[in-house]
Amino acid sequence: MKLIINNATNEDINIKDDLEKVIKEVLLVEKVDQEKCEISLSFVDEGKIKELNREFRNIDKVTDVLSFPIEDFFNEDRKTLLKKPYLMLGDVVICIDVARKQAKDLGHSFEREIMYLTCHSILHLLGYDHMEEDDKKIMRSKEKQVMKNLGVFK
Repeated sequence: MKLIINNATNEDINIKDDLEKVIKEVLLVEKVDQEKCEISLSFVDEGKIKELNREFRNIDKVTDVLSFPIEDFFNEDRKTLLKKPYLMLGDVVICIDVARKQAKDLGHSFEREIMYLTCHSILHLLGYDHMEEDDKKIMRSKEKQVMKNLGVFK
């Protein structure tokens, strides 16, 4: 797996091993060959995530994470996609400020929150969504499974 990390904040974020662990576990659970995947993960501040949210989703507010899939798991046949020799899954953008606030509000560590947001976003890159209640249940179940497998389940 090729993981490109871009830290566009002033904060020192030393959790690359945790990020790789969670991404590998999502790919394992989803039966995706991690060796042929590329993912970009960026850390930004509230101003940047708000700008991206406004530009790409027409929502003018801060959010915790955005996912930008490249491979079209939403519309293409999954089996055909998984046979490709290389998968550029897409980009994940996490807001450090919101992640810190959510970790504090939820009573767990910043690292656990970043791991959860990463798990959530990788599932989005793989075609999962939570707009409809049935889809939300499936996605939440996948998130719980991955986090439990990693030993960081609530």
